[in-house]
Amino acid sequence: MTPTIRQIQLPDAEPFRACLDAVARERRYLAQVEALPIERIREFVESSVASDAAQFVAIHDGRLIGWCDVFSHWAHALQHVGTLGMGVLDGYRGQGIGERLLRRTLAHALEKGVYRVKLEARSDNARAIRLYERVGFRHEGIARAALRFDGRFHDAVQMALLQGPAAERAI
Repeated sequence: MTPTIRQIQLPDAEPFRACLDAVARERRYLAQVEALPIERIREFVESSVASDAAQFVAIHDGRLIGWCDVFSHWAHALQHVGTLGMGVLDGYRGQGIGERLLRRTLAHALEKGVYRVKLEARSDNARAIRLYERVGFRHEGIARAALRFDGRFHDAVQMALLQGPAAERAI
């Protein structure tokens, strides 16, 4: 199976929301436990399309099965910093889809001037952490009790990738 990886489009709003909601309801991979209402998701996708955002989706047999995005900070001195978000539907994980999404999204983020990409992953999400390490993310710390699901606290691994001019300056 080789899904198509492409930039998000306006008609993707509803399928994107469905995919986001499915991953969120697993209560394991995302900070949210359900997707925002479709009106908010439509606005989000419209904004992404209008700004040529680094937001990509994976499509297999007409179904949106995953996404990856990097959004930069609004403050001037931090505009080179982006935050990564991604998810792949259960049943499609472990097939290289996440890595393809991630690499394509990072390349577009670099084109947009995002030279530092940061993320937080739940510390027990070993598969995601291995993916991020494989792509070049480095561990920067642990945020203790960063997430809370159903009354239970979870630590989060903080990671970052330097690319472009930032990577050249890194020691």
